[in-house]
Amino acid sequence: MPHAVGFIPARFDSSRFPGKPLASLDGRPLIQHVWERVVRADRLERVFVATDDERIRDAVAGFGGEAIMTSRDHLTGTDRVGEAVRRAEAGGQTIDFVLNVQGDEPLLRPADLDTMVEALESDPGLNYVTLAEPFADPEELLDPGTCKVVMDRSGNALYFSRSPVPFFRATGAAAGIAPLAESLAGRGDPLAGYRRHVGIYGFRRPALDAFAAMERGRLEEMEGLEQLRILEAGEKIRVVVSRHVTMDVDTPEDLSRVRTRLEEERLVPKEGG
Repeated sequence: MPHAVGFIPARFDSSRFPGKPLASLDGRPLIQHVWERVVRADRLERVFVATDDERIRDAVAGFGGEAIMTSRDHLTGTDRVGEAVRRAEAGGQTIDFVLNVQGDEPLLRPADLDTMVEALESDPGLNYVTLAEPFADPEELLDPGTCKVVMDRSGNALYFSRSPVPFFRATGAAAGIAPLAESLAGRGDPLAGYRRHVGIYGFRRPALDAFAAMERGRLEEMEGLEQLRILEAGEKIRVVVSRHVTMDVDTPEDLSRVRTRLEEERLVPKEGG
């Protein structure tokens, strides 16, 4: 059976939220919430937190997780994961598939991670997989901080953008969300054509090194989205579409919203309960 291993990149010096991985959420650090979700994925053999900070390393050890120290000089989380993968392999870990799970996704679903691994296992020609989900809030379509993805009929990514793609011609350019929602009314789900990209990636092990060796393309530089490097190189990215809506944490305000969401979920009776 192939060896799939999860890596959670976590750095302390976030520009918008310093110390974010250690921010308290329901009495536990944010990174612990993410780790607890990731380790519940059945397809992952082992899970590591990849960090450049001793405080995060110590917190991870405190709740029983495994951390790998990495350089402070990495530009992206994927670069940090690449170093952590090499260190894990040097320690004897066999790795066929790598899951790069962002350390600010405390509401992710373990089953979605399993589906990503299954996509890599079932298609030997597939090197890259990522996650998307429905939009819960129409306002997010116009938020450049939210990445959108459009796919072909086989579920492969056509493009990722900070713009609201696909463009809905009936609303006119930059018409705003109200005309968009009005134009889509009566078409079932008014957001049916839109998917929010969740920054979780799966790599076949050699593909992780291939990605690191790829030249940054013009689209990546323009949009500031590293996954466009793969598409510009002519490679495909399979998109697993979740039925659930997660919520990432970029700011202290986001943390408050996640806390509210967790409280709401606790009030919802479990099936059969």
